[in-house]
Amino acid sequence: MMMMNRAIRSVVACNHRRLTASSGGIGSPRSRLIHHLSPQLSGKSDSKISSDIEHTPVQTLNKSPIVQKLWKTRDQAKRRVMGKLTMGDGEYSEVSLAAAELIAEGRKGEYEPPAKLGKHPRESEVGIMYEFSKDQYLLETYRNPYGEMRFGKILEDLDALAGNIAFNHVEGNPLIVTAGVDRIRLRRRPDINANQFLSGKVTWVGSSSMEIRMKISANEDGSDEWLEAYFTFVTLHPTTKKAIKISPLIPETDEERVHFELGAVKAQAKRAARKNKIQIGRPLSDESLKIDARAAQLLEQAGPLLKMPSLADPNTILMNETAQGNAMVAQPQARNLHDRIFGGFLMRRAFELAFATAYLFGGDKPRFLEVDDISFDKPVDVGDLLVFKSRVLYTMPDGGNLGHYVDKHDGLPLVNVEVEVWVTCPEQKKAEVSNHLYFTFALPESKTCKLVLPANIDQARRQAIRMHADEIQADLRP
Repeated sequence: MMMMNRAIRSVVACNHRRLTASSGGIGSPRSRLIHHLSPQLSGKSDSKISSDIEHTPVQTLNKSPIVQKLWKTRDQAKRRVMGKLTMGDGEYSEVSLAAAELIAEGRKGEYEPPAKLGKHPRESEVGIMYEFSKDQYLLETYRNPYGEMRFGKILEDLDALAGNIAFNHVEGNPLIVTAGVDRIRLRRRPDINANQFLSGKVTWVGSSSMEIRMKISANEDGSDEWLEAYFTFVTLHPTTKKAIKISPLIPETDEERVHFELGAVKAQAKRAARKNKIQIGRPLSDESLKIDARAAQLLEQAGPLLKMPSLADPNTILMNETAQGNAMVAQPQARNLHDRIFGGFLMRRAFELAFATAYLFGGDKPRFLEVDDISFDKPVDVGDLLVFKSRVLYTMPDGGNLGHYVDKHDGLPLVNVEVEVWVTCPEQKKAEVSNHLYFTFALPESKTCKLVLPANIDQARRQAIRMHADEIQADLRP
Protein backbone atom coordinates (compact mmCIF):
# COMPACT_ATOMS: atom_id res chain seq x y z
CA MET A 1 0.00 0.00 0.00
CA MET A 2 1.23 3.47 -0.79
CA MET A 3 2.75 5.43 2.09
CA MET A 4 0.35 8.06 3.36
CA ASN A 5 2.09 11.39 3.79
CA ARG A 6 -0.70 13.87 4.38
CA ALA A 7 -2.27 16.54 6.54
CA ILE A 8 -5.05 19.09 6.88
CA ARG A 9 -6.23 20.74 10.07
CA SER A 10 -9.56 19.50 11.26
CA VAL A 11 -11.08 19.92 14.73
CA VAL A 12 -14.62 19.09 15.64
CA ALA A 13 -17.74 17.99 17.40
CA CYS A 14 -21.24 16.51 17.60
CA ASN A 15 -22.56 13.00 17.97
CA HIS A 16 -25.38 11.01 16.47
CA ARG A 17 -28.60 9.66 17.78
CA ARG A 18 -32.23 10.72 17.45
CA LEU A 19 -33.43 14.27 17.97
CA THR A 20 -34.25 13.22 21.52
CA ALA A 21 -31.23 13.45 23.81
CA SER A 22 -29.20 10.41 24.75
CA SER A 23 -26.37 9.54 27.11
CA GLY A 24 -24.08 12.27 28.31
CA GLY A 25 -26.86 14.81 28.81
CA ILE A 26 -28.31 17.25 26.33
CA GLY A 27 -26.08 20.06 27.48
CA SER A 28 -22.84 18.09 27.48
CA PRO A 29 -20.12 19.15 25.01
CA ARG A 30 -20.50 15.95 23.01
CA SER A 31 -24.24 15.20 23.39
CA ARG A 32 -25.52 12.95 20.62
CA LEU A 33 -28.20 13.67 18.05
CA ILE A 34 -29.01 13.09 14.43
CA HIS A 35 -28.93 16.25 12.34
CA HIS A 36 -31.44 17.05 9.64
CA LEU A 37 -30.79 19.94 7.36
CA SER A 38 -32.90 22.57 9.05
CA PRO A 39 -33.03 21.39 12.65
CA GLN A 40 -32.79 23.36 15.80
CA LEU A 41 -30.39 21.90 18.35
CA SER A 42 -33.47 21.05 20.38
CA GLY A 43 -33.64 20.75 24.14
CA LYS A 44 -30.73 23.05 25.01
CA SER A 45 -31.92 25.64 27.48
CA ASP A 46 -28.57 26.70 28.94
CA SER A 47 -28.01 30.40 28.20
CA LYS A 48 -24.38 29.85 27.23
CA ILE A 49 -25.37 27.17 24.74
CA SER A 50 -28.07 29.44 23.36
CA SER A 51 -25.42 32.07 22.79
CA ASP A 52 -23.29 29.48 21.00
CA ILE A 53 -26.18 28.53 18.71
CA GLU A 54 -26.53 32.15 17.64
CA HIS A 55 -22.87 32.20 16.59
CA THR A 56 -22.35 31.13 13.01
CA PRO A 57 -18.72 30.98 11.82
CA VAL A 58 -18.24 33.16 8.76
CA GLN A 59 -16.32 30.31 7.12
CA THR A 60 -19.59 28.39 6.68
CA LEU A 61 -20.78 30.90 4.09
CA ASN A 62 -20.62 29.70 0.47
CA LYS A 63 -20.50 26.07 1.63
CA SER A 64 -23.08 23.37 0.99
CA PRO A 65 -25.96 23.15 3.48
CA ILE A 66 -24.51 19.91 4.89
CA VAL A 67 -21.05 21.38 5.48
CA GLN A 68 -22.62 24.50 6.99
CA LYS A 69 -24.56 22.42 9.51
CA LEU A 70 -21.60 20.21 10.42
CA TRP A 71 -19.20 23.12 10.82
CA LYS A 72 -21.64 25.14 12.88
CA THR A 73 -22.19 22.17 15.19
CA ARG A 74 -18.43 21.58 15.38
CA ASP A 75 -17.76 25.19 16.32
CA GLN A 76 -20.48 25.18 18.99
CA ALA A 77 -19.18 22.00 20.62
CA LYS A 78 -15.59 23.17 20.62
CA ARG A 79 -16.58 26.52 22.08
CA ARG A 80 -18.28 24.66 24.91
CA VAL A 81 -15.29 22.37 25.49
CA MET A 82 -12.82 25.26 25.52
CA GLY A 83 -15.07 27.83 27.13
CA LYS A 84 -14.07 30.35 24.48
CA LEU A 85 -14.09 30.98 20.76
CA THR A 86 -12.64 28.42 18.39
CA MET A 87 -8.88 28.76 18.12
CA GLY A 88 -7.65 30.81 15.20
CA ASP A 89 -5.18 30.01 12.50
CA GLY A 90 -2.12 30.97 14.53
CA GLU A 91 -2.23 27.85 16.65
CA TYR A 92 -2.53 25.67 13.56
CA SER A 93 0.05 27.26 11.30
CA GLU A 94 2.38 24.26 11.44
CA VAL A 95 -0.13 21.48 12.06
CA SER A 96 -0.17 20.01 8.55
CA LEU A 97 3.60 19.94 8.33
CA ALA A 98 3.83 18.31 11.77
CA ALA A 99 1.33 15.63 10.80
CA ALA A 100 3.11 14.96 7.51
CA GLU A 101 6.40 14.58 9.36
CA LEU A 102 4.82 12.23 11.89
CA ILE A 103 3.43 9.97 9.17
CA ALA A 104 6.62 10.03 7.14
CA GLU A 105 8.77 8.98 10.07
CA GLY A 106 6.25 6.56 11.56
CA ARG A 107 6.88 7.92 15.05
CA LYS A 108 4.87 6.68 18.01
CA GLY A 109 3.00 9.15 20.15
CA GLU A 110 4.31 10.59 23.38
CA TYR A 111 2.59 8.93 26.30
CA GLU A 112 -0.18 11.08 27.71
CA PRO A 113 -2.72 8.79 29.38
CA PRO A 114 -6.26 9.38 28.09
CA ALA A 115 -8.92 10.22 30.62
CA LYS A 116 -10.81 6.99 29.85
CA LEU A 117 -9.61 3.44 29.41
CA GLY A 118 -11.45 3.19 26.13
CA LYS A 119 -14.44 4.28 24.10
CA HIS A 120 -17.06 2.39 22.13
CA PRO A 121 -17.59 3.14 18.43
CA ARG A 122 -21.14 4.33 19.14
CA GLU A 123 -19.75 7.18 21.27
CA SER A 124 -18.24 8.82 18.19
CA GLU A 125 -21.15 8.15 15.84
CA VAL A 126 -22.54 11.09 13.83
CA GLY A 127 -25.30 11.22 11.24
CA ILE A 128 -27.02 13.78 9.06
CA MET A 129 -29.92 13.55 6.61
CA TYR A 130 -30.08 14.79 3.03
CA GLU A 131 -33.76 15.70 2.72
CA PHE A 132 -33.81 15.78 -1.07
CA SER A 133 -37.51 14.93 -1.24
CA LYS A 134 -38.44 18.11 0.66
CA ASP A 135 -35.68 20.63 -0.09
CA GLN A 136 -35.50 21.79 -3.70
CA TYR A 137 -32.50 24.01 -3.00
CA LEU A 138 -30.58 21.08 -1.55
CA LEU A 139 -31.55 18.92 -4.52
CA GLU A 140 -30.22 21.51 -6.98
CA THR A 141 -26.99 21.85 -4.98
CA TYR A 142 -26.21 18.15 -5.42
CA ARG A 143 -27.56 17.53 -8.93
CA ASN A 144 -25.04 17.15 -11.78
CA PRO A 145 -25.82 17.94 -15.47
CA TYR A 146 -26.98 14.35 -16.02
CA GLY A 147 -29.61 14.37 -13.27
CA GLU A 148 -27.45 12.24 -10.96
CA MET A 149 -25.55 12.82 -7.73
CA ARG A 150 -22.71 15.34 -7.89
CA PHE A 151 -20.04 13.32 -6.11
CA GLY A 152 -17.63 16.22 -5.77
CA LYS A 153 -20.05 17.76 -3.26
CA ILE A 154 -20.24 14.46 -1.40
CA LEU A 155 -16.44 14.55 -0.98
CA GLU A 156 -16.76 17.90 0.78
CA ASP A 157 -19.39 16.50 3.15
CA LEU A 158 -17.31 13.43 3.98
CA ASP A 159 -14.34 15.60 4.94
CA ALA A 160 -16.52 17.75 7.20
CA LEU A 161 -18.26 14.79 8.84
CA ALA A 162 -15.03 12.91 9.52
CA GLY A 163 -13.73 15.79 11.60
CA ASN A 164 -16.86 15.79 13.77
CA ILE A 165 -16.50 12.05 14.36
CA ALA A 166 -12.81 12.32 15.27
CA PHE A 167 -13.50 15.03 17.83
CA ASN A 168 -16.08 12.84 19.55
CA HIS A 169 -13.53 10.10 20.18
CA VAL A 170 -10.70 12.15 21.66
CA GLU A 171 -10.44 13.40 25.24
CA GLY A 172 -9.89 17.09 25.89
CA ASN A 173 -8.88 19.28 22.99
CA PRO A 174 -5.86 17.90 21.05
CA LEU A 175 -5.16 18.93 17.48
CA ILE A 176 -6.94 16.50 15.17
CA VAL A 177 -5.42 16.35 11.70
CA THR A 178 -6.59 14.59 8.54
CA ALA A 179 -3.75 12.24 7.62
CA GLY A 180 -5.37 10.95 4.46
CA VAL A 181 -8.20 9.16 2.73
CA ASP A 182 -7.68 5.44 2.20
CA ARG A 183 -10.66 4.69 0.02
CA ILE A 184 -14.05 5.99 -1.08
CA ARG A 185 -16.11 3.66 -3.25
CA LEU A 186 -19.62 3.28 -4.62
CA ARG A 187 -21.84 0.24 -4.43
CA ARG A 188 -24.49 1.61 -6.81
CA ARG A 189 -25.97 4.77 -8.31
CA PRO A 190 -28.20 6.56 -5.74
CA ASP A 191 -31.59 8.10 -6.46
CA ILE A 192 -31.05 11.83 -5.99
CA ASN A 193 -34.77 12.47 -5.65
CA ALA A 194 -34.97 10.32 -2.51
CA ASN A 195 -33.67 11.18 0.96
CA GLN A 196 -30.20 9.89 1.81
CA PHE A 197 -28.50 9.42 5.18
CA LEU A 198 -24.79 10.11 5.83
CA SER A 199 -23.27 8.61 8.98
CA GLY A 200 -20.00 7.35 10.39
CA LYS A 201 -17.96 6.39 13.43
CA VAL A 202 -14.45 5.46 14.53
CA THR A 203 -13.67 1.86 13.54
CA TRP A 204 -9.99 1.45 14.51
CA VAL A 205 -7.56 3.22 16.85
CA GLY A 206 -3.79 2.92 17.06
CA SER A 207 -1.39 4.73 19.35
CA SER A 208 -2.06 8.24 18.09
CA SER A 209 -4.14 7.65 14.97
CA MET A 210 -7.67 6.55 14.22
CA GLU A 211 -9.58 5.26 11.22
CA ILE A 212 -13.10 6.50 10.53
CA ARG A 213 -15.60 4.67 8.35
CA MET A 214 -18.48 6.62 6.86
CA LYS A 215 -21.35 5.49 4.70
CA ILE A 216 -24.35 6.88 2.87
CA SER A 217 -27.56 4.86 2.92
CA ALA A 218 -31.02 5.19 1.49
CA ASN A 219 -32.51 4.56 4.94
CA GLU A 220 -31.89 6.21 8.28
CA ASP A 221 -31.26 2.84 9.94
CA GLY A 222 -28.18 2.39 7.73
CA SER A 223 -29.66 -0.22 5.43
CA ASP A 224 -29.33 -0.06 1.64
CA GLU A 225 -25.84 1.40 1.87
CA TRP A 226 -24.41 2.73 -1.41
CA LEU A 227 -21.16 4.48 -0.45
CA GLU A 228 -18.38 3.83 2.04
CA ALA A 229 -15.34 5.97 2.89
CA TYR A 230 -12.30 5.53 5.14
CA PHE A 231 -10.46 8.55 6.54
CA THR A 232 -7.37 8.46 8.80
CA PHE A 233 -6.66 11.08 11.47
CA VAL A 234 -3.71 11.69 13.79
CA THR A 235 -3.77 13.57 17.10
CA LEU A 236 -1.10 16.12 18.01
CA HIS A 237 -0.24 18.04 21.15
CA PRO A 238 -1.56 21.62 20.78
CA THR A 239 1.77 23.15 21.79
CA THR A 240 4.51 20.74 20.75
CA LYS A 241 2.73 19.46 17.60
CA LYS A 242 3.98 15.97 18.51
CA ALA A 243 1.81 12.87 18.47
CA ILE A 244 -0.12 12.03 21.62
CA LYS A 245 -1.93 8.88 22.65
CA ILE A 246 -5.68 8.68 22.36
CA SER A 247 -8.33 6.51 23.97
CA PRO A 248 -8.33 2.94 22.61
CA LEU A 249 -11.41 1.62 20.87
CA ILE A 250 -13.61 -1.08 22.40
CA PRO A 251 -15.67 -2.80 19.65
CA GLU A 252 -18.99 -4.21 20.85
CA THR A 253 -20.65 -5.91 17.89
CA ASP A 254 -19.42 -8.52 15.43
CA GLU A 255 -19.49 -5.93 12.65
CA GLU A 256 -17.41 -3.51 14.72
CA ARG A 257 -14.87 -6.23 15.48
CA VAL A 258 -14.57 -7.04 11.75
CA HIS A 259 -13.94 -3.37 10.90
CA PHE A 260 -11.44 -3.11 13.76
CA GLU A 261 -9.47 -6.13 12.51
CA LEU A 262 -9.52 -4.78 8.95
CA GLY A 263 -8.20 -1.44 10.23
CA ALA A 264 -5.34 -3.21 11.99
CA VAL A 265 -4.45 -5.09 8.79
CA LYS A 266 -4.40 -1.86 6.79
CA ALA A 267 -2.26 -0.12 9.42
CA GLN A 268 0.22 -2.98 9.23
CA ALA A 269 0.29 -2.66 5.43
CA LYS A 270 1.07 1.06 5.74
CA ARG A 271 3.97 0.34 8.08
CA ALA A 272 5.31 -2.22 5.63
CA ALA A 273 5.04 0.33 2.80
CA ARG A 274 7.03 2.87 4.81
CA LYS A 275 9.66 0.24 5.54
CA ASN A 276 9.93 -0.71 1.87
CA LYS A 277 10.26 2.84 0.61
CA ILE A 278 13.43 3.38 -1.41
CA GLN A 279 16.03 5.32 0.57
CA ILE A 280 19.53 6.30 -0.48
CA GLY A 281 22.12 4.10 1.18
CA ARG A 282 19.72 1.24 1.91
CA PRO A 283 19.44 -1.95 -0.15
CA LEU A 284 16.26 -2.38 -2.17
CA SER A 285 13.55 -4.56 -0.63
CA ASP A 286 12.08 -7.48 -2.56
CA GLU A 287 8.94 -5.42 -3.11
CA SER A 288 10.93 -2.51 -4.57
CA LEU A 289 12.82 -4.88 -6.87
CA LYS A 290 9.51 -6.26 -8.18
CA ILE A 291 8.24 -2.74 -8.82
CA ASP A 292 11.43 -1.83 -10.69
CA ALA A 293 11.17 -4.98 -12.82
CA ARG A 294 7.57 -4.15 -13.67
CA ALA A 295 8.53 -0.58 -14.57
CA ALA A 296 11.20 -1.87 -16.93
CA GLN A 297 8.64 -4.12 -18.64
CA LEU A 298 6.21 -1.22 -19.08
CA LEU A 299 8.91 0.98 -20.61
CA GLU A 300 9.94 -1.81 -22.95
CA GLN A 301 6.29 -2.23 -24.00
CA ALA A 302 6.23 1.49 -24.87
CA GLY A 303 9.24 1.11 -27.17
CA PRO A 304 7.32 1.09 -30.48
CA LEU A 305 5.38 4.24 -29.50
CA LEU A 306 8.61 6.01 -28.58
CA LYS A 307 10.84 4.87 -31.46
CA MET A 308 8.47 4.21 -34.38
CA PRO A 309 5.06 5.71 -33.55
CA SER A 310 3.68 5.26 -37.09
CA LEU A 311 4.05 1.50 -36.74
CA ALA A 312 2.93 1.19 -33.11
CA ASP A 313 -0.28 -0.46 -31.98
CA PRO A 314 -3.07 2.12 -32.54
CA ASN A 315 -4.71 0.95 -29.31
CA THR A 316 -1.81 2.31 -27.24
CA ILE A 317 -1.08 5.88 -26.19
CA LEU A 318 1.66 7.63 -24.23
CA MET A 319 0.77 8.96 -20.79
CA ASN A 320 1.85 12.50 -21.76
CA GLU A 321 -0.93 12.68 -24.33
CA THR A 322 -3.64 12.20 -21.70
CA ALA A 323 -2.63 15.16 -19.51
CA GLN A 324 -5.05 17.95 -18.55
CA GLY A 325 -4.86 20.79 -16.06
CA ASN A 326 -6.13 24.08 -14.74
CA ALA A 327 -5.05 26.81 -12.33
CA MET A 328 -6.79 29.04 -9.81
CA VAL A 329 -6.13 31.39 -6.93
CA ALA A 330 -7.42 30.01 -3.61
CA GLN A 331 -10.19 32.36 -2.56
CA PRO A 332 -11.20 33.15 1.05
CA GLN A 333 -14.66 31.68 0.44
CA ALA A 334 -13.03 28.22 0.25
CA ARG A 335 -11.37 28.40 3.68
CA ASN A 336 -12.14 26.13 6.61
CA LEU A 337 -12.74 26.89 10.28
CA HIS A 338 -9.04 27.60 10.74
CA ASP A 339 -8.80 29.94 7.77
CA ARG A 340 -6.88 27.57 5.54
CA ILE A 341 -8.26 26.06 2.35
CA PHE A 342 -10.86 23.36 3.01
CA GLY A 343 -9.58 19.91 2.12
CA GLY A 344 -13.02 18.91 0.84
CA PHE A 345 -12.88 21.79 -1.63
CA LEU A 346 -9.55 20.53 -3.00
CA MET A 347 -10.95 17.01 -3.31
CA ARG A 348 -14.00 18.28 -5.19
CA ARG A 349 -11.92 20.30 -7.65
CA ALA A 350 -9.59 17.35 -8.18
CA PHE A 351 -12.54 15.00 -8.76
CA GLU A 352 -14.10 17.28 -11.36
CA LEU A 353 -10.79 17.54 -13.24
CA ALA A 354 -10.31 13.75 -13.06
CA PHE A 355 -13.83 13.19 -14.43
CA ALA A 356 -13.14 15.53 -17.36
CA THR A 357 -9.78 13.84 -18.00
CA ALA A 358 -11.38 10.39 -18.17
CA TYR A 359 -14.18 11.75 -20.37
CA LEU A 360 -11.75 13.29 -22.86
CA PHE A 361 -9.64 10.14 -22.87
CA GLY A 362 -12.37 7.55 -23.28
CA GLY A 363 -14.93 9.41 -25.38
CA ASP A 364 -17.59 7.99 -23.10
CA LYS A 365 -19.21 9.65 -20.06
CA PRO A 366 -17.25 7.97 -17.27
CA ARG A 367 -18.83 6.31 -14.26
CA PHE A 368 -17.05 7.07 -10.99
CA LEU A 369 -16.25 3.91 -9.02
CA GLU A 370 -13.74 4.79 -6.32
CA VAL A 371 -10.94 7.02 -5.13
CA ASP A 372 -7.92 5.59 -3.31
CA ASP A 373 -5.02 7.00 -1.37
CA ILE A 374 -5.63 10.75 -1.11
CA SER A 375 -2.64 12.40 0.53
CA PHE A 376 -2.41 15.80 2.20
CA ASP A 377 1.28 16.68 2.06
CA LYS A 378 1.29 20.47 2.45
CA PRO A 379 -1.18 23.04 3.77
CA VAL A 380 -2.93 25.37 1.33
CA ASP A 381 -3.54 28.98 2.30
CA VAL A 382 -5.90 31.65 1.07
CA GLY A 383 -4.29 33.45 -1.85
CA ASP A 384 -2.12 30.52 -2.94
CA LEU A 385 -1.86 30.01 -6.69
CA LEU A 386 -2.96 26.40 -7.23
CA VAL A 387 -2.19 24.31 -10.28
CA PHE A 388 -4.18 21.10 -10.77
CA LYS A 389 -2.52 18.54 -13.05
CA SER A 390 -4.16 15.31 -14.15
CA ARG A 391 -3.32 12.41 -16.41
CA VAL A 392 -4.46 8.89 -17.06
CA LEU A 393 -1.93 6.91 -15.07
CA TYR A 394 -2.92 3.49 -16.34
CA THR A 395 -5.86 1.66 -17.88
CA MET A 396 -7.38 -1.82 -17.83
CA PRO A 397 -8.94 -2.10 -21.31
CA ASP A 398 -10.48 -5.51 -20.56
CA GLY A 399 -11.71 -4.59 -17.09
CA GLY A 400 -10.49 -5.43 -13.60
CA ASN A 401 -11.60 -6.49 -10.14
CA LEU A 402 -12.45 -3.74 -7.66
CA GLY A 403 -14.29 -6.05 -5.29
CA HIS A 404 -17.92 -7.08 -4.96
CA TYR A 405 -18.85 -3.86 -3.17
CA VAL A 406 -18.14 -1.58 -6.12
CA ASP A 407 -20.82 -0.61 -8.63
CA LYS A 408 -21.29 -3.05 -11.53
CA HIS A 409 -18.03 -2.92 -13.45
CA ASP A 410 -17.29 -6.47 -14.61
CA GLY A 411 -15.83 -6.41 -18.11
CA LEU A 412 -15.95 -2.61 -18.39
CA PRO A 413 -12.78 -0.71 -19.38
CA LEU A 414 -11.29 0.94 -16.28
CA VAL A 415 -9.38 4.24 -16.24
CA ASN A 416 -7.13 5.27 -13.33
CA VAL A 417 -6.57 9.04 -13.19
CA GLU A 418 -3.89 10.71 -11.08
CA VAL A 419 -4.38 14.31 -9.94
CA GLU A 420 -1.67 16.41 -8.36
CA VAL A 421 -2.38 19.72 -6.64
CA TRP A 422 0.57 22.11 -6.70
CA VAL A 423 0.99 25.21 -4.53
CA THR A 424 3.04 27.66 -6.57
CA CYS A 425 4.75 30.95 -5.77
CA PRO A 426 5.80 32.70 -8.98
CA GLU A 427 7.65 35.46 -7.09
CA GLN A 428 9.93 32.90 -5.46
CA LYS A 429 9.94 30.57 -8.48
CA LYS A 430 8.78 27.80 -6.14
CA ALA A 431 6.24 25.00 -6.46
CA GLU A 432 5.32 22.18 -4.05
CA VAL A 433 2.82 19.32 -4.26
CA SER A 434 0.09 19.59 -1.65
CA ASN A 435 -2.10 16.63 -2.66
CA HIS A 436 -2.03 13.38 -4.62
CA LEU A 437 -5.35 11.78 -5.57
CA TYR A 438 -6.13 8.61 -7.53
CA PHE A 439 -9.56 8.09 -9.09
CA THR A 440 -10.95 5.04 -10.88
CA PHE A 441 -13.66 5.36 -13.53
CA ALA A 442 -15.44 2.87 -15.77
CA LEU A 443 -16.41 3.52 -19.38
CA PRO A 444 -19.93 2.02 -19.36
CA GLU A 445 -20.69 2.33 -23.09
CA SER A 446 -17.28 1.18 -24.36
CA LYS A 447 -16.04 -2.30 -25.09
CA THR A 448 -12.40 -1.34 -24.63
CA CYS A 449 -10.04 1.65 -24.39
CA LYS A 450 -6.47 2.48 -25.26
CA LEU A 451 -3.63 1.07 -23.19
CA VAL A 452 -1.65 3.90 -21.56
CA LEU A 453 2.14 3.46 -21.59
CA PRO A 454 4.99 5.47 -20.04
CA ALA A 455 7.27 7.80 -21.99
CA ASN A 456 10.21 7.55 -19.55
CA ILE A 457 11.45 5.59 -16.55
CA ASP A 458 9.92 8.02 -14.06
CA GLN A 459 6.45 7.51 -15.54
CA ALA A 460 7.07 3.76 -15.70
CA ARG A 461 7.87 3.64 -12.00
CA ARG A 462 4.81 5.73 -11.14
CA GLN A 463 2.64 3.33 -13.11
CA ALA A 464 4.22 0.29 -11.50
CA ILE A 465 3.93 1.73 -7.97
CA ARG A 466 0.26 2.61 -8.44
CA MET A 467 -0.58 -0.76 -9.98
CA HIS A 468 1.15 -2.49 -7.08
CA ALA A 469 -0.68 -0.35 -4.51
CA ASP A 470 -4.04 -1.05 -6.13
CA GLU A 471 -3.35 -4.78 -6.16
CA ILE A 472 -2.57 -4.70 -2.44
CA GLN A 473 -5.74 -2.70 -1.85
CA ALA A 474 -7.67 -5.32 -3.82
CA ASP A 475 -6.60 -7.95 -1.30
CA LEU A 476 -8.37 -5.91 1.39
CA ARG A 477 -11.58 -5.48 -0.59
CA PRO A 478 -14.54 -7.64 0.42
